[in-house]
Amino acid sequence: MPKVKVPRKSTTIDMTAMCDVAFLLLSFFILTTKFKAPDVLAVTTPKSVSTKAAEQKNVVLITMDKEGKVYFQVADENPDEKAEILDAVAQAKGITLTAQEKAGFARGGAFIGVPFSKLKSYLALTADQVKNYKADGIPVDSSNNELITWIGAANTAFTGKKMNLLVKGDNDAKYPSFKGIIDALKKNEIFKFAMITDPEGVPAGTDLWKTNQNAPANKPATDD
Repeated sequence: MPKVKVPRKSTTIDMTAMCDVAFLLLSFFILTTKFKAPDVLAVTTPKSVSTKAAEQKNVVLITMDKEGKVYFQVADENPDEKAEILDAVAQAKGITLTAQEKAGFARGGAFIGVPFSKLKSYLALTADQVKNYKADGIPVDSSNNELITWIGAANTAFTGKKMNLLVKGDNDAKYPSFKGIIDALKKNEIFKFAMITDPEGVPAGTDLWKTNQNAPANKPATDD
């Protein structure tokens, strides 16, 4: 009895549904991804062999540029603490701030880089005006160290939480400014902080190495 030959047909798969799913996932990631805001303060950090990634939560950042100017910043993820710090400083120095001026410090990426005498006018600037504003920096000299007040207010605002204090200094910064920062920390009985550096030669298997493997761009490293 002759065998019945089954005609061979090419296998086709309808990929329409798969394409729809792929574009839906792509749209989801684009809309939900939080991009890192560009750094307003240009600082070239020194290099080091680091093993630990910088903290991302409850961060208070003190920045020192190459001219020795000092800036104070609180993470955007802590809006309540930012408001409490500003209110405490304004009350301590007898400065009356409007709601609009307070909003100047509340907006994303905002930092303080002026003495108390210019605080009110500085907070009144728009975000675009701040970019072109030549700040004087927070005074940290031995006769007038205003950073003491800012750190003290931050220490109080983060009561009950672990405040992650980071210091980011330019590689060409002068020592007197750094000494002023250290003095302000000591006055508030803070003896431990993390330095942000530019990591190189990260040992494999460390926390920072794992972070770099999972991130599209390296996060700043810290040295205790």
